[in-house]
Amino acid sequence: MAMSWAPDSWTKAEARQLPDYPDTGALAAATHRLATFPPLVFAGEARNLTADLAKVAEGKAFLLQGGDCAESFAEFHANNIRDTFRVILQMAVVLTFASKLPVVKVGRMAGQFAKPRSTPTEVVDGVELPSYRGDNVNDIAFTPESRLPDPERMVRAYAQSAATLNLLRAFAQGGYANLHQVHRWTHDFMGRSPWAKKYAETADRIGEALDFMEACGISPDTVPQLSQTTFYTSHEALLLPFEQALTRQDSLTGDWYDTSAHFLWIGDRTRFEGSAHVEFLRGIGNPIGVKCGPSLDPDALLRMLDTLNPGRVPGRMTLITRYGYDKIEAHLPRLVRAVTREGHPVVWSCDPMHGNTVKAASGYKTRPFDRILAEVRGFFAVHRAEGTHAGGIHAEMTGQNVTECTGGAIDVTEQSLADRYHTHCDPRLNAGQSLELAFLLAEMLNAEMAERRKAA
Repeated sequence: MAMSWAPDSWTKAEARQLPDYPDTGALAAATHRLATFPPLVFAGEARNLTADLAKVAEGKAFLLQGGDCAESFAEFHANNIRDTFRVILQMAVVLTFASKLPVVKVGRMAGQFAKPRSTPTEVVDGVELPSYRGDNVNDIAFTPESRLPDPERMVRAYAQSAATLNLLRAFAQGGYANLHQVHRWTHDFMGRSPWAKKYAETADRIGEALDFMEACGISPDTVPQLSQTTFYTSHEALLLPFEQALTRQDSLTGDWYDTSAHFLWIGDRTRFEGSAHVEFLRGIGNPIGVKCGPSLDPDALLRMLDTLNPGRVPGRMTLITRYGYDKIEAHLPRLVRAVTREGHPVVWSCDPMHGNTVKAASGYKTRPFDRILAEVRGFFAVHRAEGTHAGGIHAEMTGQNVTECTGGAIDVTEQSLADRYHTHCDPRLNAGQSLELAFLLAEMLNAEMAERRKAA
């Protein structure tokens, strides 16, 4: 990393999307306390993820990144964490079984609190208050007291992230992820979904393969990978005072790592040249992502890659495209060609959520499932045409039985959005829609792998 970088060097650059704390003394006290707390993740884990993502960049693995739009204090519950984790496990099993590729599992969990906003304030019934920026900044309740940024919320977010990570590690390493449990990962409420039936058929075939392997002497006792999994965490590195407070120097390498998560990304609103967020992320050793939307020029992206990954370390950079179903095939090829021409090793991942948000007649924000699938298909089509790898998916999803995105096999209509609309910010895929997406992704991956075998 550049010698001129320090964890606080972002403070000299232009910072957008940060809250205006009225009590700077309270902010300093909160960040000082956070700086004394133990790291949430470790540098070695972040390096392992970089190595895993290097395989994704080569087309030898697939990235599955998903979880909450914005975690909340109110919905913090072990069952919610478990349910999202088990859907990600289901999706990973479907993708691995179909493509025969390892799946790198990264949750938008244990830290995904802060949210960028299109305007700093919002008006309700003639009253103007600061926008809600996530539970680690202020409260969603529309009152002057609730919308006041409170630095103590960062301390509470740290505690919730630590507890979430503790449970995720237990699930991943303690037997819950055992492939012999593959049937038990299905949610009860998904019983009427045709995709639940297809998943059960896949689970039966996996069970038969495991029985055969066990007869050959290969079991969880002899191969630990059958009984556990590796699960990483990620969030948008938006609230820079929090990120700085959790940035530590690795005792083995001397490099700096943001220990709030394994993987951090820069959003579409904060990736401009001269950005404080770019300045901060260029100096940490974690693998990082950049959201790429229609406004991103290829030359600007290349300059950003030179800034964020000057050593061209494989696995460090993930480019998360977010265009909208009707724009991706027109805009993405320019970026792919520029990055390929310059030889930057990147993971290409598709965020089919943010470009497909619409407002229903009822006033609820939603995302039509058919548009989400159309963007994913467009993403694969572009990479197939350009000879590059469609490396991953980045989805806002939950294990809960919510009604926030319309469509899917279990048809969520605009009229039913209000039934179970629980998100604190943007609409999420429910468990059934997430599994349906995984099967359709598996078909696309299967086709891509078949093309590669044919070309070889």
